[in-house]
Amino acid sequence: MKKAKEKYSLGSTLLTVFFAALSLVWVVPIFEVVNNSFKSNNYVNLDPFALPNAESFMGFDNYIKGMTFGNYPFLKSAWYSLFITVASVALILLLCSMSAWYIARVKSLGSKVFYYLCLFSMIVPFQMVMFTLSFTADKLNLNTPYSIPIVYLGFGAGLSIFMFLGFIRDLPIDIEEAAAIDGCGPVRTFFLVVLPMLKPTLISVGILQTMWVWNDYLLPYLVLDRTQYMTIPIHVQYLKGSYGTVDLGATMAIIMLSIIPIIIVYLFCQKHIIKGVAAGAVKG
Repeated sequence: MKKAKEKYSLGSTLLTVFFAALSLVWVVPIFEVVNNSFKSNNYVNLDPFALPNAESFMGFDNYIKGMTFGNYPFLKSAWYSLFITVASVALILLLCSMSAWYIARVKSLGSKVFYYLCLFSMIVPFQMVMFTLSFTADKLNLNTPYSIPIVYLGFGAGLSIFMFLGFIRDLPIDIEEAAAIDGCGPVRTFFLVVLPMLKPTLISVGILQTMWVWNDYLLPYLVLDRTQYMTIPIHVQYLKGSYGTVDLGATMAIIMLSIIPIIIVYLFCQKHIIKGVAAGAVKG
């Protein structure tokens, strides 16, 4: 028994060391972005892996230059990214949780077909629909930051409904029946009884969708009118000078500003991702 425990302890230690080393694969790129955001453009080109020194250190000049470069203000791009992310995630959480509850409780052919269509949307490559999407968005006036959340709802519904449904199927229906006996209709039952119990999955889906929408480049690039609206990922692309030259120091600074909010959100909420996924996957 003692040998088995020692063997298990050794195996756990080796796995810990292995995964700690593996995590550097993701940490190093972030460190390099921070490192180069404080260096002048010439030194970034000459030696991107060197630490800043007395000659190369720029302080916060790269951050100021990146935020004031060109005719399109960075804060405006940040506002559009923030609004699109908040509105899209709110729509996804509300409507997809309601849809999943309907699918779980209403055993009909229509609900099954709708569910399988949602699953099918998860496996369709985006490249197959992007040209049609761009044309349709223009025709339906979905090409502004205030209407594009509807497009994100369509693309995010598949995974979200799948995760919500896995959790809702394990909820005891007796609680909902008791609410109905007390006079609650479907709407009150959902918002007062079901929705509070969905908290683990709501947080999990919310984090995953927030990371996707905030960092997304292709969908806003295809749908939005770039002469009027830019999100942060699009703004980074246009940090170019004459003849297509790119100030890498300023670009790294803007990239750093764009990833700080999502890193903070993830660090505070990461524990809920595993809880939400496990809650929807394990049968009670």
